[in-house]
Amino acid sequence: MAESCAPIPPIRIKQICGDACNSALGDSPTYTHSMTETWNTNIINGILRALISESTPASTTACPYKYAVNSTIIQHVGGARSVSGGDDDSASVTSQARRGMHSACGGYWNTEKDGMWAYKHTLKDMDVVVSIIWIGI
Repeated sequence: MAESCAPIPPIRIKQICGDACNSALGDSPTYTHSMTETWNTNIINGILRALISESTPASTTACPYKYAVNSTIIQHVGGARSVSGGDDDSASVTSQARRGMHSACGGYWNTEKDGMWAYKHTLKDMDVVVSIIWIGI
């Protein structure tokens, strides 16, 4: 992300995303498929509200950006597995089995006003990957 075009400081965007994930997921200790739609909706709406509020100048009611927010919840699957540290079995540890994931995004736009940013929120049984795109109006 080009920090010079971000609508608010990137450190604040990271805080907004973390706060939205924590608020939506609460104390949910495990992935619950029936809750994912609610969690994603709450994460997206929380982020959008904060971004619009913090990027709208006090002198106007119109936000100078359009935003798109995507939230993906990835379940960690499988039981615990042993991971060896090499030839020495004393270096073995037990870790939560996880799925691999790679995601990419690109855009063709005005690099002075438009941009994107991604955030990963890690929990014991799931990850939340958030992507934010902004377009200056």
